Amino acid sequence: MDPGDSAAETVAAGRPPSTRLPPGDFGVVLATLRARRGWSVREFARRANVSEGQICNLESGVRNPTPAVASACDAAFGTGGELLELAGAGRRGARAEDVVEAGPVVAGYERVLRELKDIGRSVGPRFVTASMKSITRILTDAGPHAVGEQRAEIWLLASRFAEYTGWMAQEAGNPAEALRWTNLAVRWGAHGGDETVAAYALVRKAFIAQHRGDTDAAIGFADQAAGHPAANPVIRAHAARRAAQGHARRGDAGACREALERFRSHAAEVIGDRPPPHWGPRIENGNPRLIEASCMLGLRRFEPAADLFAAELRHRPAVPADSNSQARFAVRQATALAGMGRLDDACQIVEATLPVIKRIDSATVRAELSRFVEQARTRRAGPGQLALIDASAALAIG
Repeated sequence: MDPGDSAAETVAAGRPPSTRLPPGDFGVVLATLRARRGWSVREFARRANVSEGQICNLESGVRNPTPAVASACDAAFGTGGELLELAGAGRRGARAEDVVEAGPVVAGYERVLRELKDIGRSVGPRFVTASMKSITRILTDAGPHAVGEQRAEIWLLASRFAEYTGWMAQEAGNPAEALRWTNLAVRWGAHGGDETVAAYALVRKAFIAQHRGDTDAAIGFADQAAGHPAANPVIRAHAARRAAQGHARRGDAGACREALERFRSHAAEVIGDRPPPHWGPRIENGNPRLIEASCMLGLRRFEPAADLFAAELRHRPAVPADSNSQARFAVRQATALAGMGRLDDACQIVEATLPVIKRIDSATVRAELSRFVEQARTRRAGPGQLALIDASAALAIG
């Protein structure tokens, strides 16, 4: 089992996770442990009896912990003195002798990245962003001190952290910050000798444009990604998916259908015998039928969209297990049902999903909820339905 899987299950079930310390300096370890528990900064500060400002300064590396603060954090997490010991290891910062052997650094932070991704998909960006930024700082401090292949490995890992930090910024509703981190990922990927991140960055830019409502830009970026010299089948599959949804929003059914066929073709090539994709979500998690249903929704073909969603969502393996994906597709199904006049069924789905949407606090899911509200308000609604639609509208605003 991937260590991230057990962490996500622990957060979802509300059970205390293992107190084994993850790799990193004091601030990174603190932020990662907090993310594992699903605690906000406020909750952790309350449990440790220190200020929220102190927690933020520690996690970001602005301040080093005093023995008293380290001891309080140790008690809050029940780490048996390990955090107190780690606090005495010295200040943040990479020295040349620290990174002579980059292998353990890369392997350790790769495990942390998998874990943070699982947590981010399950409980949202606010629990992982501090950890991502802190680890990125450590890696970029270490990169210039490494040599040869070790240097490339560290820069490539920094690039992967930057790409996911950009995604979390997008989820937090900050597209400008998302673009900044995406551009950093391109720069650091080039330092590591990998140009594919430059191609994938165009996919990310297509997604950002899509969510700000600029359909033409979204399609343009997706086409650029597909035609980029460094694009591999993984990136082309992601690009075709974005293009299909863009053409659907534009109302071009023919171009949408062609893009969906490209997605299926590239995805089949990836899933064959290639290793897991380096950038972006796993292609094998991208159910082609759900993507087609989403495109039907964009084309305002509500009935076939609702039928496709119903057929796929009744089987749990059709959707990745993370809360973000499940909430996103549930709201899309509800929007399709509202569009065909089945408002009661739509409201039941949304009512069951609202607690998850509140918990993960995702800007992309809130955008889906806003589209449900827009469609639901075109239908005649009873008092209970109107109350749910109004609550959904308030949550969609964020």
